[in-house]
Amino acid sequence: MALVPYDDRDGWIWWDGDFVPWRGAQLHVLSHGLHYASAVFEGERSYAGNIFKLRAHTERLIASARILGFDIPWAAEQIDAACQATVAKNGLTDAYVRPIAWRGSEEMGVAARGTKIHLAIATWEWGAYFGVEQRMAGVRLGMAKWRRPAPDTAPTASKAAGLYMIGTMSKHAAADEGYDDALMLDYKGDVAEATGANVFFNMGGELHTPTPVCFLDGITRRTVMGLARRQQIKVVERTIRESEIKDASEVFLAGTAAEVTPVREIAGTAFTPGELTRRLMTDYEALVRLSPAEVAQNGA
Repeated sequence: MALVPYDDRDGWIWWDGDFVPWRGAQLHVLSHGLHYASAVFEGERSYAGNIFKLRAHTERLIASARILGFDIPWAAEQIDAACQATVAKNGLTDAYVRPIAWRGSEEMGVAARGTKIHLAIATWEWGAYFGVEQRMAGVRLGMAKWRRPAPDTAPTASKAAGLYMIGTMSKHAAADEGYDDALMLDYKGDVAEATGANVFFNMGGELHTPTPVCFLDGITRRTVMGLARRQQIKVVERTIRESEIKDASEVFLAGTAAEVTPVREIAGTAFTPGELTRRLMTDYEALVRLSPAEVAQNGA
């Protein structure tokens, strides 16, 4: 099936306070965000018309921008409303939502304090990140050559565009080797995450996950940890050595796009998606279908 380019689609994109036709949402080639990666974004999902944990995503977007040294000129309430309006304007219910904020084209060079800050929000239909059947069977991960940088060398607490460059490179390299994605180590050589999702390991019936010292403490990550604790599953955040991967009985990824996705192999080490993964996948799929009020009451 031919791919539909993202710049040639029907629909509407929210741009600096107004809706513009999809194909008209264009920026100048000399925008600072394009040349110097001075951009932050979010990945959100709408289920049955409700954007899951919208305020948490909006607050992270605002915080990411501040880490990069700029303020988004819209309040959280306005951004929430714009995201919801964009989903409705495009007639969608189950969709992916992408807010992005960036520095404009008023200055060109490393310094950019005189640039205007822009915000755009797009949304489109998007099913399971890896495909439903593939998700149930489990995905295969290679090992990335690139490592997540130390927190004193990059703004690792932000969801900044530039931090995903090595993720793209690692995912492409993994695909060239026949894998679905790649597992990335951190600057110390310990387990970090996949290219766009956090990773969890079932070790002796406990759920172990790397401490997010140099990568995002994902919203889905925290949600899954909450669901596990509600099921009386012990959750352990710690440094996980690469040599410990083989000790896990189950592995899965967690992220807004990936949702909860089982892993069946990491660079030659095989795993069988089991009961713990199935339970958390089922609980997560049920949670995201609740109304925002019900999600808040659920506490996950």
